[in-house]
Amino acid sequence: MDGALVKRRESHRNIERNPSQTMTPVTVQFLFDFGSPNAYLSHKIIPEIEARSGAKFEYVPILLGGLFKLANNRSPAEANAEIPTKRAYELLELKRFIAKYGLTDFRRNPHFPVNTLQIMRGAVAAQSLGCFERYVDAVFTCMWEREKKMDQPEVIAAELTAAGLDAAALMGASQEPENKSRLLVNTQDAYARGAFGSPTFFVGNEIFFGKDRLRDVEEEVCRVRKI
Repeated sequence: MDGALVKRRESHRNIERNPSQTMTPVTVQFLFDFGSPNAYLSHKIIPEIEARSGAKFEYVPILLGGLFKLANNRSPAEANAEIPTKRAYELLELKRFIAKYGLTDFRRNPHFPVNTLQIMRGAVAAQSLGCFERYVDAVFTCMWEREKKMDQPEVIAAELTAAGLDAAALMGASQEPENKSRLLVNTQDAYARGAFGSPTFFVGNEIFFGKDRLRDVEEEVCRVRKI
């Protein structure tokens, strides 16, 4: 079982044992696409935030490419392609974040950028099939630890099977019209609420963008709980 999934389950058990955290948890929506390394890094530290704050993170699959088009945005790799000092600083910031949280399993995917349409539809399908958390852990691991090219059907099928998931059922359900439509609606709703990239977080109507805003997310959760 993936470490992030174990930590998420442990975090909720810790909340149950802690009398100061027995109130209804504040829900944080986490808008994610597997193609974002910063979404992966956020995913890995979310269990710690849940354990400290009593927040419950609700994972919302979106299609980052579609959101970029709606918002007239571009990926940092493309936007900063001709700004070498900014690229160098982003790499430095990434190294600092990894060191701070001990995320030594992270690997830069050599196939980046990967077309995530199939695996994001698969995430919506996993919600309907009751294996969402396991699916999310498995695919994030394949993308940003195992360096897999997760836009090839044969690779997706092999990796899901290796993770103990029903690859045929997931890949079949990902092609169902209602699951395709739900991913599209999630993406359109994200844009309508002001999102322009991933990871994006919402605490109520308050929006936060990027893994470096997770401290602000946690502070907002604590503020809301005191109201």
